[in-house]
Amino acid sequence: MTGTSTEKSTGKTVATAPDTASRNGSANTGDLVTDQGTTSIADIVVQKIAGLAAREVRGVHALGGGAARAFGAIRDRIPGASASVGQGVSVEVGEKQAAVDLELVVEYGVAIAEMAKAVRRNVITAIEQMTGLEVVEVNINVNDVYIPEDDDETEPAANRVQ
Repeated sequence: MTGTSTEKSTGKTVATAPDTASRNGSANTGDLVTDQGTTSIADIVVQKIAGLAAREVRGVHALGGGAARAFGAIRDRIPGASASVGQGVSVEVGEKQAAVDLELVVEYGVAIAEMAKAVRRNVITAIEQMTGLEVVEVNINVNDVYIPEDDDETEPAANRVQ
């Protein structure tokens, strides 16, 4: 590679070599930098695409850690506040490449390795097709399992038969 940039907070290296995509044959990043100008894509755009693509996969119940989901639940109750499709998604976007970190809650009974493979494939395809960026990695952290019976247990005690 002719150039790289490293994110200080996470230590990830995202390549910025102009010929990376042509060597790998994955994304069409040549369209982002042309003789007629440069197209830059904001982190939030890639974050939203990744979040939506991850949610499309069967077995993904929610994105985000416990604190992020709790904050999201509070935000959902506020009139006019919109839920963030980027919740549970962190991205680093370079000139030609992107890296994605996902925090997932999976449904009980789902084969996690297969679901992770499907999420990774869906996120990479969506980002590369929509942005032209090459996705160098999609890291998945499964931090909880959703069990439908848990919803019944959160019912207030006053509503239970005693």
